[in-house]
Amino acid sequence: MKAAPVIAELNRRPEEFATVLVHTGQHYDDAMSSIFLDQLGVGAPDYMLGVGSGSHAQQTARVMERLEPVLLETAPDVVLVPGDVNSTLGASLTAAKLGIPLGHIEAGLRSFDRSMPEEINRVVADSLSDLLFVHSPEAVDNLIREGVSPERIHVVGNTMIDTLVAMRPRIAALDVPRQLGLEPGTYVVVTLHRPTLVDGPLLGDAMQALLEVGRQLTVVFPVHPRTRAALEMQGIAVSSNDGVRLLEPQGYLEFLSLVDHAAAVITDSGGIQEETTFLGIPCFTLRANTERPITCTVGTNTLLGLSPVRIAEVPKLLAKRDARSAGIPDYWDGAAAPRVVDILARTALARPFATVI
Repeated sequence: MKAAPVIAELNRRPEEFATVLVHTGQHYDDAMSSIFLDQLGVGAPDYMLGVGSGSHAQQTARVMERLEPVLLETAPDVVLVPGDVNSTLGASLTAAKLGIPLGHIEAGLRSFDRSMPEEINRVVADSLSDLLFVHSPEAVDNLIREGVSPERIHVVGNTMIDTLVAMRPRIAALDVPRQLGLEPGTYVVVTLHRPTLVDGPLLGDAMQALLEVGRQLTVVFPVHPRTRAALEMQGIAVSSNDGVRLLEPQGYLEFLSLVDHAAAVITDSGGIQEETTFLGIPCFTLRANTERPITCTVGTNTLLGLSPVRIAEVPKLLAKRDARSAGIPDYWDGAAAPRVVDILARTALARPFATVI
């Protein structure tokens, strides 16, 4: 979702850029990976690294080991990495070791919680990047505090919102709630996948709280493969008769069709906090912190803390708020990718060639 609009914009300018797309395969489940590439119109990657699952060290090491020969073969003038996953870290380290200029899309986000692997990935990627593409004012402040030269920082907006804007007509046409027999505004969408929440006893507490919400609002829960495995391992069974409907993982379009008509979203994800802010849907985040505080200050997002019992408060909290009064941050306008590519064109980095991870 973050890379697709940049890839599309680079491809629209073939006289300036040649683009090579590398899929590391860190997200290898078909419902969580290839379906997104298909729906976003990115097309087949030029290279599939097949990294797969494993520990943080194993994934990062495989990315480095398998990406290095690709970069040596293609000899890019710049490597672009989005986000904060282990692939971001591995690709950033590989490019830096080879002396290839690096651009980081979604730079400068900080939760200030070093226990989160994503925080380590973000900090390291930013420290190695020559071009830091940011989408919110606090991200600029974070980078400046860390000693990053202002010349390396570029406020471009949110490329993930570019994807949402471009896909919104297709999202509306799907009308997934109607297909599932759901009335708009009568249900809550849930996503839970972070290890701190699903790999231990907190998952049982969360499911119990969701059952309480289900007495007032239908709970629609597309279950991440990691979470489904944890439910089975912990012997947690949920019946749709209890007001909680467990779904298979949804494609990007289908999921956002659900979100767009929901009364609220309950999540531990990062990106969903941004999508709900743009759509004006109340979001309740089961984390003690967020690397996207702008979604709380101007948007729809409310932090519940890492306290699953608070899920049961969501119907009451909904009754007290009006998400429609929330705002959309500057530059979240669907035009971030052209700004990124314009900056690439203005720099001395392009030969012209770009590699996008």
